[in-house]
Parts: sequence; C-alpha cells; structure tokens
Amino acid sequence: MTVADPNLYDYWPYRDRPKIVWPGGKKLAFWVAPNIEFYEFDPAKNPGRAGWPKPAPDVVAYSQRDWGNRVGHWRLMELLDKYGLRGSVSLNVALCDHHPEIIEACVERNWEFFSHGIYNTRYSYGMDEAQERAIIDDAIRTVEKASGQRIRGYLAPALTHTERTLDLIAENDFWYTCDLFQDDQPQPVKTASGKLISLPYSLEVNDVITYGALGMSPARYTDILKRHFDQLLEEGEQSGTVMCIPLHAYLVSQPHRIGPFEEALKHVMGHADDVWFATGAEIAGYYRDHCWDQTQADIAAKGCATGGKGFGHGAA
Repeated sequence: MTVADPNLYDYWPYRDRPKIVWPGGKKLAFWVAPNIEFYEFDPAKNPGRAGWPKPAPDVVAYSQRDWGNRVGHWRLMELLDKYGLRGSVSLNVALCDHHPEIIEACVERNWEFFSHGIYNTRYSYGMDEAQERAIIDDAIRTVEKASGQRIRGYLAPALTHTERTLDLIAENDFWYTCDLFQDDQPQPVKTASGKLISLPYSLEVNDVITYGALGMSPARYTDILKRHFDQLLEEGEQSGTVMCIPLHAYLVSQPHRIGPFEEALKHVMGHADDVWFATGAEIAGYYRDHCWDQTQADIAAKGCATGGKGFGHGAA
C-alpha cells in the first residue's frame, strides 16, 4: 500500500501559536549534540544500503572516523568545557564496550546520552518488530549500566527507520525523537501510546551536511551558525525557539575547523541572558510538562487536527 503522508504530526502554522517561555524567561533553548559513533570496518550487509560508500575494505573512511574518537572527541570536549556547555550525546551504544573511557569522561561532566542505534553501520531497513524491540531494549540497558542514565531521546542509526520506530520508542517511554525536521519548536508526534515530541535537531547546521556534503569552509560554517542563532533568538521574543548544533568530532574538531567553531560558540555565549543552555532531555521534559497540553488544544482549536496515528498504526 502506498502512503501519501506518514501522518506523524499535524500541519500547524508557525504564527500565532501559544507562547513558549523557557525556564528563567529565556527566549531560546540551546543544545549541542555531539554524535559519538562507531563505524564497523566490515559491517553486516544490508540489502537496502551499503555500509560504506566505497567497496570494503574502506580503510580511509574507517580511519577518519576512528580519528574522531581518538583525537577529535577530546578536543571538542575540552572546548565545550571551556564554555561550561554540556553535551547531549547521540550515542552508538556499542561505544560503551569499544571505548568506555569516552563514556566515563562524559559521565564525569554530567552529559546526557541518547540512542543513535548500536552501530552507525547497522541500519533499520528490513528489521522485523522483534529485532527493533531488541535494539531499543539493548540501548536502554547498555547505557544505564555504563552511565546510570535512563536514555530519553532517540536518533535512528544513520537516520534509517521502519514504520514502527516512533511507536516503539514512545511505548518505551522515550521523550523525544530527533528524526523529524519539520519545525523550529517542539511538537507532539502521533504515536499509539506515550508522549513523544519531535525535538528540533538540525540538518541545516549539522556538520555532516555543511562539511561532509556541501564542502563549506570553516568561516562559512561559522557565519551560518551565527545567522541561524540570530534569527531564532529574534523569533524567540514572541515564543520560545530551539537551536541544536549536531556535531561529529571527525569533522568539526579538525585542527583548522575547531577555532572557527569556537567563534560561533562565543557569539552564542554573548547572548547568555536570553538563552537556556540545556540538554535534549531537559528541553523535552519541560515541554512535555508545560507545553504539551496547550499545543494539543491549539491544534484542535485551529482545526488543524487530522486524527489518526503515524502510518495508520494504533487507534484513530
């Protein structure tokens, strides 16, 4: 059956929404999401997508990503420490076994962890429900054992999904997904159970896109981050917005890129009076507690509610 619209959220015009006021009267909720990933050298074959762009063995790509965990992550962590910023880690949970020292360093800093699958080379395509449930359960148990944290967020491995993914994470009491890019404010997701929100992540200011796909210069990336922030801060005067900077240490932490990235952080920190520096779980938790009901009521009052659940799953 062909689905014309996944029906994961209602169309909800940006203007004239109920006002969001972040804690302390802040206008913009700001979070940084370092992706700490593990790419297998010779991953299991998936019929929907190759593990590496080039045929195996792709020693070059493997070693570049390995540099991110050996060098780049530590450089980025030191920079965030300098500005008192806590990371919300998009974690390939196998890293708990491969590089526990990275996990320990994040725990020492009270960083958040959320699931980014087991490996970034293990895709969701073709999984049956039992397999997907097992991966979610493994993520919860593995991260809790390694860090003491119960993860609340989810970013699908390599942004790959099934039609069940969002329902399953909601059922398992996840609070937010980073897999939808439809808005600059949080929004409830239509799931069969739970209270799952779409938390603004970003493709536009994600370094995989700016550096990896578009080949931008460090100065250009810095300029984009500043302009992105300025626009969202201005709009946050009317109703609170969210800015996330998703990062990958093998890209942003290169010696010639880390300095320009620091300039963007300085710009953000220069507006600290108006910014709530938070983790993904903190933003999602606040929204669920203080904004969920008013959002649902406004969607209904404006005649935007279409009913049903994502991909037609669950009761209408």
